Amino acid sequence: MKVAVIGGNGKAGSRIVKEVLERGHDVTAIVRKAGSAADSGAGVIMKDVFDLTAEDLTPFDAVVNAFGAPLGQEHLHVEAGNVLIGALKDAPNIRLIVVGGAGSLYADEAQTIRVVDTPGFPDFVKPIALNQAKNLDILRGTEGLNWTFISPSANFALGRRTGAYETGKDRLLLNSEGESYVSYEDYAVAVADEIERPAHIRERFTVGSER
Repeated sequence: MKVAVIGGNGKAGSRIVKEVLERGHDVTAIVRKAGSAADSGAGVIMKDVFDLTAEDLTPFDAVVNAFGAPLGQEHLHVEAGNVLIGALKDAPNIRLIVVGGAGSLYADEAQTIRVVDTPGFPDFVKPIALNQAKNLDILRGTEGLNWTFISPSANFALGRRTGAYETGKDRLLLNSEGESYVSYEDYAVAVADEIERPAHIRERFTVGSER
């Protein structure tokens, strides 16, 4: 398969590039600056996400949006998402896989309280969570787009690749230690699995793992 990873030199993106490459797929990192992507073994397209067009993306079977908005410019998550929706909405054979956030997941069993609305949720993270949630809402309201939004657990951190993970739908997951956690490495495994064996078309799912 031909897979493009937007933000392929970021924390999540670089690990997704590595995982998908190691499975034998043809991977291209779409980045503003080549940086570490040039040494990954992937192809590199140097282009800003806001300048991407349907012509840039239609050669791929799957496009992974691992774009990370700078602090203070969190609204760019929505704007970048809209650019990709516009480029791919008439290309139903191309998968759009979005690296989402945990803030829009529900914290309670009744699914009435989002994680972002819970007491103690860090104020500085709220703009990221709310804009990623808005991106998800827009995706849900878009017709003709083959999308999947993958929310990590609350603690999304550098760790190790166990190769094992748990999935859920819209509720925050807890592992055997009672922690909502997933490593970037195991998250990348989940993304690659979803690309190879689509199981969540036009829906969000979440991923958790052990340390």
